[in-house]
Amino acid sequence: MEQEFTKYEITRILGARGLQISMGAPLLMKFSEEELKELKYDALMIAEKEFDSKVLPISVDRPMPEKKSDKLREVKEEKMSDEEIEAKEKEVEKEIEEKAEELGFGPDDEDEEPSESNEEER
Repeated sequence: MEQEFTKYEITRILGARGLQISMGAPLLMKFSEEELKELKYDALMIAEKEFDSKVLPISVDRPMPEKKSDKLREVKEEKMSDEEIEAKEKEVEKEIEEKAEELGFGPDDEDEEPSESNEEER
């Protein structure tokens, strides 16, 4: 099975091989002196010739999503009465108010209508 490469993979492969050739790596094909002159001793053009002739020992590993065969686990629900839920909500609200006061936030006055005394001061 022959692997097909995307244009990005081809660019990466040619760039890496061109760098290897320019750093003195041995060529994987035999080129005559005339062929090298035609290619102007260009490392990228040599790498492209090698790639086109399929002599580069390159493979690309593409990440694929994992297939999960596990079944979903049942969610464990806590059985609580309405009174317990209300008590828990009040507890959480109290914690939020305490933390807000610690951070310098005052009581929530946004919901209230502006009083007449506030309008006169403006």
